[in-house]
Amino acid sequence: MVFTKMRYATLAIVASLAFTMNSQSALAQKKALTVAEPVHGIGYLPLYIAMRNGYFAEENLDVKKITTEGGAAHINAVITGQAFAFIGGPEHNARAKLQGADLRAVVNVVDRGNVYLVAKKGVAMKPGQSIADFVKGKEIATGFFGGTPNSITRYLLNQWKLDARRDVVLQEMANGAILAAVRTGKAQIGVISDPLLVRGITQNIWQEPFFNVPKELGPYAYSTLNVTLASIKNDPKTVAGFVRGVIRGLRFAYSEPEKTLAIAKLEFPTMELADLKATLDRTFADEQWSRDGMISEASWVTARAVVMGSGSLRQSVPYENVIDMQFVKTVLAGSK
Repeated sequence: MVFTKMRYATLAIVASLAFTMNSQSALAQKKALTVAEPVHGIGYLPLYIAMRNGYFAEENLDVKKITTEGGAAHINAVITGQAFAFIGGPEHNARAKLQGADLRAVVNVVDRGNVYLVAKKGVAMKPGQSIADFVKGKEIATGFFGGTPNSITRYLLNQWKLDARRDVVLQEMANGAILAAVRTGKAQIGVISDPLLVRGITQNIWQEPFFNVPKELGPYAYSTLNVTLASIKNDPKTVAGFVRGVIRGLRFAYSEPEKTLAIAKLEFPTMELADLKATLDRTFADEQWSRDGMISEASWVTARAVVMGSGSLRQSVPYENVIDMQFVKTVLAGSK
């Protein structure tokens, strides 16, 4: 009897060890991927949802993110092999193409120009005044040259027949510095996105936006997930799994707004719940996120017009040289 009990105990230990080793082996087999983001923002929430809900894990991928605020660090991380993908507009792929590097946007996340123009509290448009007349002569805090908020700023100035050097003063800075610039009076106008947008409103620094870029410009390839062409050719299985995970994150965000808010709270723990809800309400109202991951040709036409009009892209680059929708199309075909 003693022998039998010991035998069963030994078998139980062996089984437990085998289970542990198999679990560790499965974990070890997951392919580690890094996504580089320029800022940690609400706009990228569908990506965070995919990570937290285990959608990538189900594709046998271990996806982590790194925030590389400043310049082109997130793009360079992919070009140099330090990251698998970066999140940002496909205009970065166009610039890289002109410099000899091959990058492709493989799935959409933010399908609107996710910035808003706000004015310092007390600085308001007069009745009947045009936006061009209101903006003229003012100091505008926007992102660094080459970044999409800066490109949108310059594009809009062109649309309003204003010269970026003579008619306004552009204060180019990191996104996080814009709130302080407007608060201290260094700038009267800010080009900003959430969560800083709602923070400025709650802190009484500026009013609600006087110009809503998402609504005014319509579909816009603003924030896509981009990988190297080599990844697409050499490891399509990984790219396909990554795209499936992102699309599931997008679908979850639209179908489960309350659960999306809960995940947003985990990602932005220091943000007041009311502010977080206001941010998501604006996101849904302006349909900022793509619903299916597709990047339409029209959305690239708008994005390309913005960056070429701003001077940050000197030469037109075709859709197929910066965007590859084969993986998204496969997912959508399978879900019909």
